[in-house]
Amino acid sequence: MVAQASSLPGDQCKLEACATMKIVRANAGDAPVLSMIAWAAKAHWGYPARWLETWRQQLTITPEFIATNETFAAVQGGKTIAFYALLQTTEAMRLEHLWVLPERMGQGIGRALFAHAAERAAAGGAVSLTIEADPNAEPFYLHLEAARVGLLPTEIDGHPRTLPLLHFALPKRDGGP
Repeated sequence: MVAQASSLPGDQCKLEACATMKIVRANAGDAPVLSMIAWAAKAHWGYPARWLETWRQQLTITPEFIATNETFAAVQGGKTIAFYALLQTTEAMRLEHLWVLPERMGQGIGRALFAHAAERAAAGGAVSLTIEADPNAEPFYLHLEAARVGLLPTEIDGHPRTLPLLHFALPKRDGGP
């Protein structure tokens, strides 16, 4: 079954978290706060500090990245609380980042951002999203009907690690095959 971006499972935000939230295009000046959100969200999973330091480059969002990739932020009460970024690769559209401040997790904000990302990708002509997920985030994506299509073996600090590779089929655009 292909989940429609507007009808993802559990589509309602909890605690009215999304009632006052706006999803806006990020700009270069947002890079430091987006990097802080990515770092805080990754740290939330209890990874050792040395692993986080190894991932610093991946968790650092630069003004150049924002300028060349579709990057959107969730803003509430004037504060950026989450963001996502889409990256066009030669093979597919990839959900490169989706991070929510730890204290805002579980309120439907990530779900709302994912739906927005899926809509943007479909509007841009993509037929699917690929996701290289943190193992802790895989249940979130599976709940939204992404499917595991593989595993990426990796290593950090001498420890083997496996990252889930996920696929999310986007709804077909009107007039498409």
